[in-house]
Amino acid sequence: MSITLNSPLDMHLHLRDEAMLKTVAPLSSETFSGAIIMPNLVPPVTTKEQLIGYKERIGSAIGDDVFTPYMTLFFKPTYTKEFLESIKDELTAIKLYPAGITTNSEGGVSGFDVEELRPTLEAMSELEIPLCIHGETNGFVMDREAEFVSIYEKLAAAFPKLTIIMEHITTKASVEALDRFENLHATITLHHLLITLDDVAGGMLQPHLFCKPIAKRPEDREALRKVALEAHPKVMFGSDSAPHPQHAKEACGCAAGVFTSPIALQVLAELFEEHSTIENLQAFVSDNAKNIYKNITIPEKTITLEKKSFVVPEKYGNVVPMYAGETLAYSIV
Repeated sequence: MSITLNSPLDMHLHLRDEAMLKTVAPLSSETFSGAIIMPNLVPPVTTKEQLIGYKERIGSAIGDDVFTPYMTLFFKPTYTKEFLESIKDELTAIKLYPAGITTNSEGGVSGFDVEELRPTLEAMSELEIPLCIHGETNGFVMDREAEFVSIYEKLAAAFPKLTIIMEHITTKASVEALDRFENLHATITLHHLLITLDDVAGGMLQPHLFCKPIAKRPEDREALRKVALEAHPKVMFGSDSAPHPQHAKEACGCAAGVFTSPIALQVLAELFEEHSTIENLQAFVSDNAKNIYKNITIPEKTITLEKKSFVVPEKYGNVVPMYAGETLAYSIV
């Protein structure tokens, strides 16, 4: 059995920089047509010069692969319409992080006063630049995303022409919010379709499954699976593949992030096949994103997966992937 995907897209990807960029970027550019690239470097990407420079470094890392990096800025409430107009041709979206909520997010937003955010968000609305949000409060870790839903709704109501992407949703509450506002959309990761908190910490701690937002309850996973497997038009695949060196994951202060780029399409194919929804995989990994992000041009690329065992390497460089050493049912031709 084989499956052919046209121009698969990863709508939430961390490529890091320098040596790590050179290791992980080719693992995405080999099998995806493009990806939304996260801006939370050190320092974060906030200027035109930083954005163009990062895009050029990604281009050098991927070589001749057919792959478009869709670039983002780290959200600042002080961006002006004139600045955004000057960078619009290089920019696909802007990523908003609550301050200190995840990796390299210390310079994020500390409050969500609509009037304080209005200048940038109104300019984005007028220029049709999507807003991607890491939606978590500073509350109890299992409740952070559900608590943030009211902020999503406040922003969606205040800026109805602004395309808002709820990034890497993990809860039933976020799924239910999707259809309450026309301008709310979401990305869903591979790992949140597969694991719950029990897989992370129910037995021996599994550091390579630790991420933020943290994996939730079985009922949350089922809600995510339902909309992903039916390829609900407001959801799309975003891996949130987040590489860290092995020593940073297998440590006292374990870094948050699951590295899935090299196995994402293979495991998704198996998951969709198991649930007899393989015909919906194309929409989940490509077509829905094209409809949500109306400002992207997608290069043509065909990826074929075949029912042939693939043993996941123990490491890629110094990064341990999800399912390291395990055998998957599908391989990429």
